[in-house]
Amino acid sequence: MVNTAQGLRSGATPLAVRMRPTSLDEVAGQRHLLTPGSPLVALAGDRTGESGSVSVILWGPPGTGKTTLAQAIARSSGRKFVELSAVTAGVRDVRQVMEEARSSRDLYGLSTVLFLDEIHRFTKAQQDALLPGVENGWVILVAATTENPSFSVISPLLSRSLLLTLELLSDDDLSLLVDRAVEDPRGLADAVVLEPEARAAIVRLASGDARRALTALEAASVAAAGVASLAAEESDGQDAEPDADESGGEGDAAEADAAAPAKPVITAELVARAVDRALLRYDRNGDEHYDVISAFIKSVRGSDVDAALHYLARMIEAGEDPRFIARRIIVLASEDIGLADPTALGVAVAAADAVQFIGMPEGRIPLAQAVVHLATAPKSNAAYLGIDKAIADVRAGKAGRVPKHLRDAHYPGAKRLGHGKGYLYPHDDAIGVVAQDYLPESLRGAVYYEPTEHGNEREVSARLSKLRRIVRGGR
Repeated sequence: MVNTAQGLRSGATPLAVRMRPTSLDEVAGQRHLLTPGSPLVALAGDRTGESGSVSVILWGPPGTGKTTLAQAIARSSGRKFVELSAVTAGVRDVRQVMEEARSSRDLYGLSTVLFLDEIHRFTKAQQDALLPGVENGWVILVAATTENPSFSVISPLLSRSLLLTLELLSDDDLSLLVDRAVEDPRGLADAVVLEPEARAAIVRLASGDARRALTALEAASVAAAGVASLAAEESDGQDAEPDADESGGEGDAAEADAAAPAKPVITAELVARAVDRALLRYDRNGDEHYDVISAFIKSVRGSDVDAALHYLARMIEAGEDPRFIARRIIVLASEDIGLADPTALGVAVAAADAVQFIGMPEGRIPLAQAVVHLATAPKSNAAYLGIDKAIADVRAGKAGRVPKHLRDAHYPGAKRLGHGKGYLYPHDDAIGVVAQDYLPESLRGAVYYEPTEHGNEREVSARLSKLRRIVRGGR
């Protein structure tokens, strides 16, 4: 067995492995999956291993607890537990597990839990080999994947399993994990002092990833031990010669306490040094959050692509939610670019979809592409101003009745009321545009959208002036 000795420099086993929960009660986060009666709780709570349970596919970003949940089930359940990795296992391995699982069920009435990590790496043939065991109940499959199962898992296997989505851990969840790792005998056994700023730095750098948080904590603890050791050596070298008077007394105990080595202290600077990453002053719920996103938006609007990429990088490195960034990019595409570049909104939405599909850190690439596109595109806020003008009129009571010829004429009695009478169908006209009143009478002649001469809106402006002359009959 791998060495799991406790302490600050404990063996070769990583801290993240040593601190894996032994039961579902110790799992931090994912409370939406661990409510009483949920599939995972039912599976873990079956001490006999004889009652039926459904197979599950755990989908979520790295470090959110997929392997942890599976191993907690293994320790809690009375079922036989087998673990395979799609990176190393082949069809032969899967079939062997199926045969052994069938024998266990037939001979002993005991079902097998098969944990399959990285299932998206399995080929279609390898996934097909799982089907008989899952369908016939020889195994209860607990599969983990970081990729969307709709694209990476075959449909027959999906239909026979529950898809459970794991979420990024919250800052509170990560703080709990870090504090537990500092104090727990399996972890650092209270051998270090973790400053609050250092804890906040670890949580921020982890960005919802428990494994990353514990790895950073372990690296920082080793660095802290090194600093403390060096300081102790320097202190020993500077000690004065002992006094000739060795009469002892009440001060001996105090002196002994003072001579005891102090615990290594993990500071924010040590965390930054240990993970080789600068600690950004960035609070996702504070002023810096709003200052950076404001600077980002204004840089894109101002067409400074380099500044826009700088602020994008600051948000990414500080662990900002990429969905928040993607939403702001979509708003920018309509608010500040609009029809000056009609492709901008499509690029922004595609980037948001890509981030949702592939996750981080690769998601930074489509985000950067969208930011460069928007920052270098011609700008116009005409559509944005247009809707705000229209809303202001509506709020001011400038609405008026819908003209009769535009009203719905399909229900019985509508034509008797004059609805639809006199409506001109534009497609019947040679040029597809007719002179006709569309606005309520009180708003006739109102202008909301005023295109600029930037980019594509230059062409829109010329066409719009002709359309308004025709539709409004020269008004």
